[in-house]
Amino acid sequence: MPSIFSEFSLATASYAARLAKDMGAKHIFTHIYNKRNIDMLNMDAARVPEFSIKDYVDELMDERKSKLQELAKKLKCGRLEVEFHVSMGVPYEALLHEIKEKKPDLLVMGAKGRSNVMDIILGSCAQKMFKDSPIPLLSIRGT
Repeated sequence: MPSIFSEFSLATASYAARLAKDMGAKHIFTHIYNKRNIDMLNMDAARVPEFSIKDYVDELMDERKSKLQELAKKLKCGRLEVEFHVSMGVPYEALLHEIKEKKPDLLVMGAKGRSNVMDIILGSCAQKMFKDSPIPLLSIRGT
């Protein structure tokens, strides 16, 4: 899934917002921060006792939610009902959990993420979502 900081995010979110607006639906912006990054940081942080992982993660989650809100403002969602959700986890697992919890009708996600080598070794989030999503999935390809 594209980072909320990438040019692909705006195109994906814009398409999803237009779709939600046309259907009179709520637009739920969701960002999953990959837990793997924090796990790696935890190993290094053990050597620096004055560094607080909890404070770092709290700040990171607040920053990501703020970025999602900025993204929504760029889209000029207007009267569209908007909700923001930021969490940490294994992205495809967290998305599946989010689907069970929020019960959306459709998931719109970008298909631009890791390099092809990583996709071959680990498989992409979009591929896993296509396989396991209990709801329709619309994938917006980055160019």
